[in-house]
Amino acid sequence: MDFLDEQIATYSQEIERVTQPLDDLVVLLDTIPGVARTTAELILAEVGADLSRFPSAAHLAAWAGVAPANHESAGKRLSGRTRQGSQWLPVGLIQAANAAARTKDTCLAAQYHRLAAKRGRKRAIMAVAHSIPVIAYYIIQRKAPYADLGGNCFDERGKAALANCLTRRLEKLGYAVSIKKPVVEPGVVQ
Repeated sequence: MDFLDEQIATYSQEIERVTQPLDDLVVLLDTIPGVARTTAELILAEVGADLSRFPSAAHLAAWAGVAPANHESAGKRLSGRTRQGSQWLPVGLIQAANAAARTKDTCLAAQYHRLAAKRGRKRAIMAVAHSIPVIAYYIIQRKAPYADLGGNCFDERGKAALANCLTRRLEKLGYAVSIKKPVVEPGVVQ
């Protein structure tokens, strides 16, 4: 046990030494919900700080092996299985997606709960795992921390569509519904 503890300590020091120049990017990637320091180091170890070989965030997600496939022939959908990507990166991204799904009041958790209800838990986790390298791409490119939109990010995008959907659902249940927009007085902050 002592030998293994010494080996782990030695490897941890070597990892810290190698990632020292990229420490600012590790701190920025750590701002993504579900992504801890070790996952941020994994992303940088696999992807690197130079993103010039990836034309877009979608290319990075596909290279990482967490983008859904689209196999279609003669209008018939075949397997949508993800492609083989990096050996270690998909495992780390799926672990980070599981952690992000359990966070409170974050956009990634809202994405997970929204998709898990429709498509199932595993597909929702893969969708969140797909979102993490996309977010990481823009964080590395812009060198800015992640700004979360909150747990109601999907509701804020289409307020009118959500209001119409909920109105129709209540009317199907037999309720009479009328919608009024709130009156905002000048100078009053809500």
